[in-house]
Amino acid sequence: MNAIPDPAQDPAQDPAAPTRLDAPLLRIAMVVVIGTVMSILDTTVVNVAIKDLARIFDVSLATMQWVSTGYMLALATVIPLTGWAADRFGTKRLYMTSILLFLAGSALSGAAWSPATLILFRVLQGFGGGMITPAGMTILRHAAGPRRIARLMGIIGVPMLLGPIFGPILGGWLVDDASWRWIFFINLPIGAVGLYAAARILPPDQSKARHALDWPGLLLVSPGLAIFVFGLARVTAAGNLSGLSGDGCVALGLVLIGGFVLHALRREDPLIDMRLFGRRTFGAAALTTFLFGTAFFGISLILALYFQLVRGAPALDAGLLLAPQGFGAMLSMPIASRLVDRIGPGKVVLAGLALVGLAMLSLAGIAGTTPFWWIEPTLFVSGLGMGATMMPAMSAALADLQHHEIARATSGLNVVQRVGGSIGTALLTVILTQQMGGRDGHGADPVTLGPAFGHTFRWSFALVVMAMIAALFLPRSRSGRPAGEQPGAEPAVLGSKRPRGA
Repeated sequence: MNAIPDPAQDPAQDPAAPTRLDAPLLRIAMVVVIGTVMSILDTTVVNVAIKDLARIFDVSLATMQWVSTGYMLALATVIPLTGWAADRFGTKRLYMTSILLFLAGSALSGAAWSPATLILFRVLQGFGGGMITPAGMTILRHAAGPRRIARLMGIIGVPMLLGPIFGPILGGWLVDDASWRWIFFINLPIGAVGLYAAARILPPDQSKARHALDWPGLLLVSPGLAIFVFGLARVTAAGNLSGLSGDGCVALGLVLIGGFVLHALRREDPLIDMRLFGRRTFGAAALTTFLFGTAFFGISLILALYFQLVRGAPALDAGLLLAPQGFGAMLSMPIASRLVDRIGPGKVVLAGLALVGLAMLSLAGIAGTTPFWWIEPTLFVSGLGMGATMMPAMSAALADLQHHEIARATSGLNVVQRVGGSIGTALLTVILTQQMGGRDGHGADPVTLGPAFGHTFRWSFALVVMAMIAALFLPRSRSGRPAGEQPGAEPAVLGSKRPRGA
């Protein structure tokens, strides 16, 4: 059983904790930003190279798609381990080990000599990439404490939102003007700087008591997430929900994940503490993050497809046309992080989701001849909303956690976000394919394809509305606590039992 932390050692419980973003904290944030940029950019940089890789290696797109799918499977498998590993070995060691694994996978992927070796090395890269972000977020929460986490998240959140937007631009440029191998080799100098900075700047790990690994939980949740993501990839490839392999894997994955939830609720020290999701603030933030991730990653894919299939833009141009979203997020995120400290995360997140919802309503009427002077400002408004949603919601979830809860809570939030993104990508792709009559869109009349995209954006709007309902339960006060919760008090947990002797 975890001991109650000493308030003097826990910034979350210290009323005298600093509130200014001082130089030491900003240096720590810079280290985390380097690793986060590297891992998130690589997810989207590779996507635009899939067609070229299939041509170079003379294989089908279905085979080469595993370069992306294998990476996602590795991410889903390793994320649940991050919380335990951070507790057991320390966050600095885990962060540096994650970067080393990612760099090894990058170097080997860039030197791959066949489709099989490229897929295998991408899986190795995913094992490292899956741990970089949750380990970095844990480091930030420990260093910042509750009074500075919202503003600091405004800094670390920029690359998390801009990566999916600017990744295709970088990938298209490297593939067109350099070599496909550089989409992997480019990580090496960035990672080397990140490792050196982490060794010099991050505070040393404190010696911790030995934590036993939750083996039953690991054997349930990691295979469950991997099988579930694999099933979603199969459903996306088939373009419908009637394939036995895809549906069967999705169902089996859900059964294993459900088994893990039941197991975690009964175990004292589970791999992911599911009791945290029963707390009002953490549960509402997790659900908001899940639904927003479902809409955000799905929207990003659908917009790129619209520019390519309907407007005939090549991959690089499609990435450039998505840039207004990035500029909007870049503008709103620092402002939103400061507003969270003043008026509470609930109001900020609701305002951000309202902007995204308005943009989706506007795109619901999109057609093959819709002028760009209408589309691009709409994407800018969508970016403003995205910048005011993701990081304020995550900072609300982390703000009132006790010291010993942070690592596993961060892992849980990252699992929720990754699964939400996988579901959004699969769901909206299936809806779009069905609206296009099962065609891939190539050679079709753009005029007939436009309404299919408009229908898909209406589904995106519905996901945003559901996220707004979840965000209604986020704190709407400066303290960041739900009404009636006293400062320093242990938040109520649904279904939890009071320890004996308490």
